[in-house]
Amino acid sequence: MNVRRTMKARRALTAVAITTGLVLTVAGCSGGGDDDKPDSDASAEQSDQDNGGGGGPDAPDDNEVLAEVKGGDDLTLTFNSAKREEGGFVTVTGKLTNNGSGLWLSPGWSGDEEELAAKNKTSMAGAKLTDKSGKKRYYILRDTEGRCLCTSFSKGIQGGDTETWYAQFPAPPKGNNTVDFQIADMPPATIKISDE
Repeated sequence: MNVRRTMKARRALTAVAITTGLVLTVAGCSGGGDDDKPDSDASAEQSDQDNGGGGGPDAPDDNEVLAEVKGGDDLTLTFNSAKREEGGFVTVTGKLTNNGSGLWLSPGWSGDEEELAAKNKTSMAGAKLTDKSGKKRYYILRDTEGRCLCTSFSKGIQGGDTETWYAQFPAPPKGNNTVDFQIADMPPATIKISDE
């Protein structure tokens, strides 16, 4: 009889521990506190990120161009916004156009860091923001599983196509709003962070 009671108690404790762990995992993953955002928007945003073309948190404002650079592989990288967000980070958004005729697959855009590149092979994980006045360089933010908080071009970009993109970085101190964005062999682009 004692063995049965002990086994039942152990099963109950195991069930409670597993349930508590799952609840804490879900609470930890829910993150951002964007409670008034409709669920359909959140799933559409996730779908955009999975498909590699998403504008991330906010789609870029096509009317405003902060900067534009052209580089190897006939690419044009356009910057539509750079916003300082609550929580101490900056979200940069824009468009990437493949002006060539073939498929572009983001070679070297995931950066040189082995751990980061391994989990973000077709992404913008190698991008950096440089705050010249503060003399600091800021690297792409990552989630708890090591994935960058940036767009992944998992299917590449066909010649003549344009995809939206986003990348999130730690924010420089307020007042240091002019930064250089640099990725792979593209020339650096000087952009201004808005405090909206």
